[in-house]
Amino acid sequence: MATGMGRNAIAPLLVLNLIMYIVVIGFASWCLNHYINGQTYHPGFYPNGATFYFLMFAILAGVIGAVSKLAGIHHVRAYRHDTLGTNASVALITWAITALAFGLACKEIKLTHGRGWRLRVLEAFIIILTFTQLLYVMLLHAGLFSNRFGPAYRDPDYGVGGPAAEPKGTRV
Repeated sequence: MATGMGRNAIAPLLVLNLIMYIVVIGFASWCLNHYINGQTYHPGFYPNGATFYFLMFAILAGVIGAVSKLAGIHHVRAYRHDTLGTNASVALITWAITALAFGLACKEIKLTHGRGWRLRVLEAFIIILTFTQLLYVMLLHAGLFSNRFGPAYRDPDYGVGGPAAEPKGTRV
């Protein structure tokens, strides 16, 4: 019963992060489309020197985050230690890219006054996702080190399920 605690804690956070990353993809792609089309003075969209880089890292974080959450859904479904290691590493990479977008969002907020609502929403989602993704990574890594929080590497019942086979080859 104690191993169910990890799955029950990770699953809602996983769904929340997936929805938020999809929203980030939508807002970042809209803003990037207007930036590329040269509509930089569109009402509600006033770019500065950090805007392009922020939009690139935001859309990158959104795409990699959504894909990482799909891998996370597979992990929660299987809930084995072999999927835990893979998911923990992908989640850590996703958090690193989201943290880069977070830094650029802070720079964007500092440089620009009178930003449009779409850019402000995108900045807010990136800031929130930085912390929720960090919480998700911490929960996954807690499962790496302890059976109490998830399927740890030291599970005694891993590989149990069939009769032990005789070793093949010659014995000297």
